[in-house]
Order: sequence, then structure tokens, then C-alpha cells
Amino acid sequence: MSLLDDLEQLRTEALTAFAAAGDAKALESARIKYLGTKGRMKELLGRIGKAPADIKPQAGKLANQIKGELEAAFGEAQARAGKAQAPSGPVGDITEPLPPEKRHTIGKRHPLTRTVDSLVEIFHALGFEVVEGPDVEDQRHNFDDLNIPADHPARDSFDTFFLSGTTDALLRSQTSTVQVRMMETRPPPLRIVAPGRVYRPDAIDATHSSTFHQVEGLYVDRNVSMADLKGTLKLFVCGLFGADTKVRFRPSFFPFTEPSAELDCTCPVCLGRACPVCKQSGWVELGGCGMVDPAVFEAVNRTREDNAYDPSLWSGFAFGFGIERMAMRRHGITDIRRFLENDLRFLRQI
Repeated sequence: MSLLDDLEQLRTEALTAFAAAGDAKALESARIKYLGTKGRMKELLGRIGKAPADIKPQAGKLANQIKGELEAAFGEAQARAGKAQAPSGPVGDITEPLPPEKRHTIGKRHPLTRTVDSLVEIFHALGFEVVEGPDVEDQRHNFDDLNIPADHPARDSFDTFFLSGTTDALLRSQTSTVQVRMMETRPPPLRIVAPGRVYRPDAIDATHSSTFHQVEGLYVDRNVSMADLKGTLKLFVCGLFGADTKVRFRPSFFPFTEPSAELDCTCPVCLGRACPVCKQSGWVELGGCGMVDPAVFEAVNRTREDNAYDPSLWSGFAFGFGIERMAMRRHGITDIRRFLENDLRFLRQI
């Protein structure tokens, strides 16, 4: 029998075997016999190289054709076998409560999600609207319109994740970008908070991560002052950590606020008495805040036609806090990496 006849015989036998296979086990046996690494097809393909020159091209073309047919037939037979083995009978009601002995396995919200829910609830009560912005930003929203100069170190690739092949598209390094986007599309007065994920190429250790969460706040109205900022943040901190929590404001500098301050509160773990969480100081840092720099309003006006954010008429304050930092203070956690490890032993303790 010639090589061409053997190929045709293989086609007939294999197609018949795939069609007759009654279950997945029989089908797999047929596949190994005809299409396996030591199967009939492999054997016949090896004979093509030794075939006479006059039939070698024809044999190679026929072998490839048959191999494709058999692979397709096996796939169809496999699909049929899967349907045939589909479970039958009554389907369980997934809405039915678990018996008491199994309820301890029900999942719970992640500590970060619970912290976000708490702070959103507090700011809702203070009249703030929750908004969102894109994770992928451009340099204008992430730097230019926030009064961050071109030679600022934050623009360096060591401090910002730029997308491959571009110098403009980047992963936002702060949720302050949402401030600009909201002012571009909405007129004052404005009162918003924007929780979200941010990205920075920091070396990962117990207090730093390359991806973490921030909540950004912005309030713009007539005659807004530092007194409004201090009163709002005092209410927020006491709502999150307890009514007895004390706050303090330390002078600082941020390009998009003037004057600027760092907000501290008494350690929620030791209540200001000193412990490892607050490094024996009794105070923990929450984040930065300040009055919106008029240069930010002017940058927003350049994208609007109505000059809505006239610095002579409107003022505002802004703040930005790390959500992981607040969750760590709230639960006495000393290593930020715990939030991303998804270790059930840790999550069940919170």
C-alpha cells in the first residue's frame, strides 16, 4: 500500500473513531492513537521525507489537509462530549442562605473598602459629592494645570510611570488631577471628594508601595478661608477616628496650594500616649492640604470660555490623604504590603 493510500485510510479510521467515541475517555484514547506525539499521523508525516520525489509534494499537501480535518473533527467531538456530560437534575438555589456551620466562610469587605466607605459617608454628611477620574492621564492634568513647573522632580521618570512609547500619557501620580477635570466641566461653587488609585515608582517597603489609594477633596466658593479648611478637616478626622481625636496643622509647601499645610492627628492606636505605630511621638501624619493657588484657577480658565474661576471672585481649599495610611492608623497596621497580599489570616483579623 502506498503512502497516499495510508493517508486516506488514516483519515477514514480516525474520523470514524472520533464520531464513535461515547465519552471523553474514549475520545482521548482515539486522539492519542491518531494525533498523539507517537500516533499514526506523526508516523506518516515522518515517512514523507523518504517518499519518492514524484509523490512527495502530493503526499505533503494531502497530509496537511488530513491533519487539519482530523483536528477539527476532534474539536467537534470534544464539544459534543462536553455537552453530553453536562450535569442534569435540579439546580441548587444560590440565593439560599448557608447553614450556620458554614457561614464563617462568607467573605467580608476589604479593610481598604471599609475605610473608603467610612470616609465617603463622612464627606457626604459634610455636603461633598463623590466623583471619579481616569487612571491614565496626560501631563497637563497631572502637572501643568496643578502649577507644577517643568523642572519639578515629580515629572522625572523615577517618580512617574510614563506609558511605553510616549512622554505624555502616564499613570496618574495623584488624585489632584480630578480637581482640574471637575473645574473644567463644572462652574463654581464646587464641593467634591475623589477617592481612587494612584501610581508611583517607589521602592516597596513597610510604608511605601508602587500603587496605593488617595482621597482628594476640593471646595470652591466665595470667601472660603483657612478657617473653613480647618473646621472641615477637624470634623472629618473626628468622624473617622473618634470625637476625642486632636488635630494639628504644620506649615508645608505644595505647588497647587498657597498657603499649604500638613495635617496630623493624635495616634488612634495609643490615643497620643506614644506607641510604635506613631513612632513614640503620639501623632500620625494624614496628608497635605491648603488654599487653592490662584494659578490653578487661571490654568482652568484657559480651558474654559467663560472665565468661570476668576481668582478675584472665588477661593477654595483642597486636601489629599492616603487611604492606606488612614486604614493603617485606624486598625494599628504597621506594614502597607499587607493590603495587597490578600492573606486570609490577616484579612480575617480586621
